[in-house]
Amino acid sequence: MEDIRLGIVEEEFANIIWENEPLSSGDLVKLCQEKLEWKKSTTYTVLKKLCERGIFKNENSIVSSIIPKAEYYAIKSESFVDATFEGSLPAFIAAFTKRKKLSEEEIIQIKSIIDKYGEE
Repeated sequence: MEDIRLGIVEEEFANIIWENEPLSSGDLVKLCQEKLEWKKSTTYTVLKKLCERGIFKNENSIVSSIIPKAEYYAIKSESFVDATFEGSLPAFIAAFTKRKKLSEEEIIQIKSIIDKYGEE
């Protein structure tokens, strides 16, 4: 699970799987043909690559995720904060809120997350 980064097109492909899983590999080919205009061979090549990287699995022609969508985006967010803000979540929040005002509901939600984290 060391290389879970996805390129733009890989992420589109992954979203097709996450939104439809579990699905047959045949159905995946049809969806990729429809949404990405891919040929069958392209779908299977990319699927194989992402399975080898431990993101998805294709067992008995049924495709499903090993890394759920929410976990992927959590890891991606953490990597972004690490790379851009030296791992400092307060620095990220300060930069984010400098350009975007938080709603009262967002502030309540963030406080709730922090309170729950403090209880653990």
